[in-house]
Order: sequence, then structure tokens, then C-alpha cells
Amino acid sequence: MQAGKRYSIIDTLNWTRRPILLFLIWDSIPIVLFQVFGIDWVRVPWQPLSLIGIAVAFYLGFKNNSSYERLWEGRKIWGGIVNASRSFTVIIVNWVNNDEANQKLSDEELLSIKKRLVHRHVAWLRTLSIELRKLKKWEHTGSKNEKIRELMGTTYSEKKFEEIKPYISEDEFNYVMSKGNRSSHILSIQTKDLTELRQAGIIEHFRHLEMQSHITEFYALQGKSERIKNFPFPRQYATINYFFVMLFVLIIPFGMLDVFDGWDQQLIWLCIPFSVISSWVYWTMELTGDYSENPFEGLFNDVPITALSRGIEIDIRQMLEETDLPDPIGTYGSHDIQP
Repeated sequence: MQAGKRYSIIDTLNWTRRPILLFLIWDSIPIVLFQVFGIDWVRVPWQPLSLIGIAVAFYLGFKNNSSYERLWEGRKIWGGIVNASRSFTVIIVNWVNNDEANQKLSDEELLSIKKRLVHRHVAWLRTLSIELRKLKKWEHTGSKNEKIRELMGTTYSEKKFEEIKPYISEDEFNYVMSKGNRSSHILSIQTKDLTELRQAGIIEHFRHLEMQSHITEFYALQGKSERIKNFPFPRQYATINYFFVMLFVLIIPFGMLDVFDGWDQQLIWLCIPFSVISSWVYWTMELTGDYSENPFEGLFNDVPITALSRGIEIDIRQMLEETDLPDPIGTYGSHDIQP
């Protein structure tokens, strides 16, 4: 995710370099026909075009606002995961003890139970972040986007689930990998383990209820993430917006001729840069909304769930006084990149 103050103008122009080139070619055609070949009918009155531009601008505002809401909701969901994970770990560290144990355990055995629960939660975090990176057909593919995912380490692969092996037992790993929604089954294992600890008296009854409420919260937060991931921005709105913007940028240069006609014959060539700039502004607004509506697809404008899950892991494992921790996901320029 972009984590700096803003994108540089070079980054922005590079992101839109292909449409800029196409605009330059297309917007040159009417002026050449008009100025060189004397074809006057390519000049279109600006007034009807301005009405279309106003309508398109309102529609762009609606789409970008809706896309931003999806992006920001994703960030709030993962902010909830951060807070709930810390609370869950603190409870485990302090409430797993011998106070009501049927059979007293040593400090080493209690520590082993705490690590098992916390590490399983880390496995859930990693599994969920991997699952959310699996591309849907409405998300952005193509070689350029795939190169970005490779650079950022967000490309989906079944092999990535090997990352959770150090955090759960082999039997649990095999069980989870046999399921469709793997992250939810890790939570089910966690629930079963907590129940057994309650029956052994390692966790007192009311404390067990509080722990289970956290598991329920993790299910809810996961479900909210999956709701955004699995249901796209309504296609009818995305499609109509795209067509409207496309139509407007196609007719802009014809209207620009009407604006600049009557000026000095040399200045009329200014139609080209002004048409390109106008087309670029509308097209970039369309792209901004388009790339904001899918906050978990693993590109620069996404919620950085991989970095967030790594940060949570480091934080909660430090609560167990562990020192053999993974490196945080670093930043290259203004972008989150795998170490």
C-alpha cells in the first residue's frame, strides 16, 4: 500500500502512460482534419459536451465515494483484527493457569499451552491474508499487475500455506488443508482446544466464555473481509461509469475545436494538449475508483493485510517473551514489500 505522503507526479504519469499516449494520438486527429485538411464539420459545439462532462463528473464522484467506502471498511475490519488479537493474547497469557486445574501443570507446560494457542492464532492470521489474495475474475489481472504482486510478495499460491506449518501441528495442518475455507477451520480447532482446556480446569468457566467471545469476533471479522472480497462493486455501476467516461474522452477534442476556433491559427494547436489533459483527468479519476474497489487484491492501493498480519504476529509473540521473530514487512519507497 502507498504509505508515503503522496504519489509523485512521475509515479502517477507512469501509471497512466498508456492512456496518455492513446489520448495524444486520438486528440490529434480532429485538429489535423480541421487545420490541415480543412474539414470543418469535425468541430462540435462545446455546450452539449459540457453537459455530458458535468453528468460524468457527478457519476465519477458517486463511484469513487463508494469505492473509498469499500477500501476504508476493509481497513477498519483489519484494525479490529489488530485490536482483538492483542486482547486475545493478553487473556491467554494471564488466564491460562492452575487456579482451578484438575491436575496442576508445571510452568513449562502452561507456557507450552499458551504458545500453542497464540501460534495457532498466527496461523489463522497468515491463512486469512493468503486466502484474501486469491484473485476473483473482476479483480485486476494482466502482466503489469502480476509483476507488481510479485514485487510486493502478494501473489496467491497454494505453496504459501506452507508458511503456517511452524505454527500448528502436522495433523492440524493436514486437516486444515483438506478444507475449502481454511482460516475458519483453524478457528474451529481453536474453539475445540479451549473447550478441552476448560474441561481440564486450565481455563475457568467465565474466562472460557470471554475467550470464546473473541473467537466469535474473529469469525465476524473474517466474514466481513470475505463479504468485501467475494462481492464486487456492483457491475452495472462500474460498467456504465466506464462507458460514460470513455464516451466523454472520445468527444472532448471535437468540442475543444469549437473553443479554440477564432483564435490565432497557430494557437489552435493548443487543442491537443488541453484535450489530452482533460481526458487524462477524467480517466485517472475512473482508474482511481476502479483500483480502490477491491482492497484485498494485492496491489499498491490495497489494505496492507500481509504487513498488518506480520505486525500482529510480532506484537503478540513478544507478549510470550519470544525473541525468534520474523522481520516486519519493510517499505520500499512508499510501498509495502516483502522482506
